Amino acid sequence: MPVELAHIEKMKQTPERRQNLRRSTRVPIRIRIEVEATGFSCEGETIVVNLHGALVKTSSALQLGTRISVHVQLTGKSAAARVVFASRERPLEFGIGLDEPQNIWGVSLAPADWRGDAQS
Repeated sequence: MPVELAHIEKMKQTPERRQNLRRSTRVPIRIRIEVEATGFSCEGETIVVNLHGALVKTSSALQLGTRISVHVQLTGKSAAARVVFASRERPLEFGIGLDEPQNIWGVSLAPADWRGDAQS
């Protein structure tokens, strides 16, 4: 029963409350990326980024939980990540979580809460 109550309480959270739970500020920006996994690669672009990951749109479907490498064409930087979200409404949109928080995206005017973390 406690698990069900916790789920109900989570569902009641307002968008503002959920935003406060984010580890770093989201920045809406379109950046071309390449995604690689074992025996697989595809192109894509970011929709929203932060130090801990991104919402991306890819040319091929990704599997939830898959370990991937993300390469940002603009910066030449790459990072290990994992697919943490798959959109039901938009089949080629995925949330990815970076293994280490970092600005591989090339966001030059980074939010204040990005400056205390890694700025790779």
